[in-house]
Amino acid sequence: MNYMPGTASLIEDIDKKHLVLLRDGRTLIGFLRSIDQFANLVLHQTVERIHVGKKYGDIPRGIFVVRGENVVLLGEIDLEKESDTPLQQVSIEEILEEQRVEQQTKQEAEKLKVQALKDRGLSIPRADTLDEY
Repeated sequence: MNYMPGTASLIEDIDKKHLVLLRDGRTLIGFLRSIDQFANLVLHQTVERIHVGKKYGDIPRGIFVVRGENVVLLGEIDLEKESDTPLQQVSIEEILEEQRVEQQTKQEAEKLKVQALKDRGLSIPRADTLDEY
């Protein structure tokens, strides 16, 4: 195997199944069909996988174009081991409801934390104001 610098090394991975973790936290699984010098990806038969606890759900997305700067992690999936998972697959509706409940719980916990800090005379800058500095 010859070493190829940069994204050229991914040419060998074309037409193989990959998992892509995006900067916004989403997880995509699909077949890598194309890549360019900026690490922009084209995935085919793509599903968005949502994990909540020990459950997961796959939302079909079809062909997906991913801008290279949004890729955090790209890894080939071993097709022989793909089905060996301790996670339980559930319906799209069920996993979306579980995700909504999990996000709501996190928001409530964050509000309690902010209130506790406020009661002690401390404050945390809001995330939307951090960009102003």
